Formats: sequence, C-alpha cells, structure tokens
Amino acid sequence: MPDTLPPAAAAEASLARRHRAPAPPAPAWNTVLETILAHRSIRHFLPRDLPPNTLETLIAAAQSAATSSNLQLWSVVAVREKARKSRLAQLAGQQDFIDQAPLLLVWLADLHRLESLAALRGQPVTGTLYLEEFMVGLIDAALAAQNTLLAAESLGLGGVYVGAIRNHPLEVAGELALPPRVFAAFGMAIGWPDRAAGEEVKPRLPREVVLHHETYRPAQDDTPIAGYNATMREFQREQAMRPIDWTQQCIDRVRDAAALRGRETMRDSLAALGFPLR
Repeated sequence: MPDTLPPAAAAEASLARRHRAPAPPAPAWNTVLETILAHRSIRHFLPRDLPPNTLETLIAAAQSAATSSNLQLWSVVAVREKARKSRLAQLAGQQDFIDQAPLLLVWLADLHRLESLAALRGQPVTGTLYLEEFMVGLIDAALAAQNTLLAAESLGLGGVYVGAIRNHPLEVAGELALPPRVFAAFGMAIGWPDRAAGEEVKPRLPREVVLHHETYRPAQDDTPIAGYNATMREFQREQAMRPIDWTQQCIDRVRDAAALRGRETMRDSLAALGFPLR
C-alpha cells in the first residue's frame, strides 16, 4: 500500500484487501490497525541476521499479552543454531523456510515452572493435572505469540506460524530438552521477508460468516462460502498456486484420522509428556 494514501483511503484499502470486498469505513485509523490488517504469512526470508536486541524486544511484546490469572503458563525457546533449526525443520514436515529464517521461536505450554515453584515451597499441587490448566497454557502461549508476530511486523520483519512442530511431539521435546509437563504447541519462523517472493495478504472468510450478533446463527446455506471459494481460487492463481476449492480442502483436512498426518496420536503423546488431562 503506498505510504502517500490519506488515512481514510488507507483504512478503506486495508479493510477491503483483507476480504477482497468493499468494507464499511473504520471509525479511526492508525499504524496499529494498518500493521494488523497487512499481516501475511512469510515463507521466504532474506539471508540477513536480525538487529541486536530484536529478540529481547519481541519477548517484551510477548510478555505484554494478557494471561489468565497472571499465571503466565507459557515459555518460548529461541533457536538460532543452524543445525538445531535444520533438525526441527525436518521434524516439522521438512519445511525449508525454517532453515532460511534467522530465528525460530518454539512456543510452549509450560506447567512445569509453576509446579516447580510450588514444590520449592513444599506445597504440591494437583490442579495442573487437569485439562483446564493445559488449555490455559495453550491460550497464554497463543496470545503471547500473536503479540510477538505483530511486533515483528511493525519492525519490518515477517514470520509464519509452524503448526507442524506438533508432528513429532516427543522428538521435539527431546531436541529442546523439555522437562515433563511442557508441550511444544507451535513454532514461529521470523526474519526479513524476501519481497521478491510476492507473498500477498490472504483473503479471509466474509465477515458475516464469522460475526454473530447476540446469539449464534447457524448458516442457512453456503452462498457466502461459495463466494469465498471463488475469491480463494483467484488468490491462488495470482500466487501461482494450484487452485483448490477451500471448502473441500477443509473437509479433506479433517476427513478421518489419517488426514491428521500423525497427530491423531496426540493424546498418547501428551500422556508420555506428563499430561494426564483429567
């Protein structure tokens, strides 16, 4: 988006670009909204290191996120060593961009820290053995990670979430020397975007599909989704991707256990990592 656009025009362009459709005018506009709406997943990075103290700044942004009851049940492992990144890239579906990026962050749901603090005071706890606190750790990690990505993008960097870090939970835990009761929820590759790759803002579902007023309203038909399928096919052609029907792609992704690509054993992996999930 050209920097010369006046605020109203910049807002209209950003809002319309997210859905590839006309959007109501924003009540106000600022650089925070511009950064959020310009988000795109970056999978091509330049061979450049991050500036000094970038990591520390990003973690300060992460720690500024909300956290349930101030428990802060998350941690993150910063991986910059090339050999370790390469091993994790192989575990995460052989994704080359993890190797390219100067920084890989692995976000953790961390119940070990709190349990250790309780043990040091001679006060063993059992509430952390329940599903609720594991969910809190995952949510806390996701909130912190999103703050981090937005902070990175505001600095001109780019990144992408790596859900495939969950492909091999036990091996990832071994690679990162995770103690029991710590789970690697997802990764995040961060670096300088290679603009020549042409990665664009991906359209999202129409607003009326995800926004419900007062109560949930089940869809009466698939008309809005049909329009989104067409929009996604246009986006895929622009990005030189094989056009795929979005609805069918989603159905195929959850069709059966085999479609989960090894993650259907997640409950067993969590048990092995010390999460009984009562």
